[in-house]
Amino acid sequence: FVPAPGGGPTLLWAHGNGGTIADRLPIIQLLHERFQIPLLIFDYRGYGRSEGRPSEEGTYRDADAALAYLRGRPDVDGRRILYYGESLGAAVVLDLATREAPAGLILEAPFTSIRDIARTHYPFLPVWNLLRTKYDSLGKIGRVQAPLLLLHGDRDKIVPMSQGRRL
Repeated sequence: FVPAPGGGPTLLWAHGNGGTIADRLPIIQLLHERFQIPLLIFDYRGYGRSEGRPSEEGTYRDADAALAYLRGRPDVDGRRILYYGESLGAAVVLDLATREAPAGLILEAPFTSIRDIARTHYPFLPVWNLLRTKYDSLGKIGRVQAPLLLLHGDRDKIVPMSQGRRL
């Protein structure tokens, strides 16, 4: 948790699959210095120094725990929490937003589902039918009742912008 003065909104940040909290330190510093926004970024189980093994359900529970932590802080207004997710984290906070409405939802490079990503990267192998992991953002986004900002670059080599457009 990175506190900041001013009483503005707080950012709950779920990072992407690649890397950990440590890899986001420069952007955390920039957000803190330039915008003075308090934020909480967390590693999923099995990432960084977090114990456990990664799983879809586990990442959802990790986001629940992060939100509960923020809501338990006396210096955070629980009604002014923005969810921000990048790539995998977009699927995580999107799921959270279907259950706990945020003040706003920011999705960076979101994908429609893991199966769609598999189809993109392995078009000649029907691996998507074998996947138990879903991260079905396309099936969930219609249930979100919050302002939405969706960001996607046209040079993303992992998540095609077409998936962001579908969302």
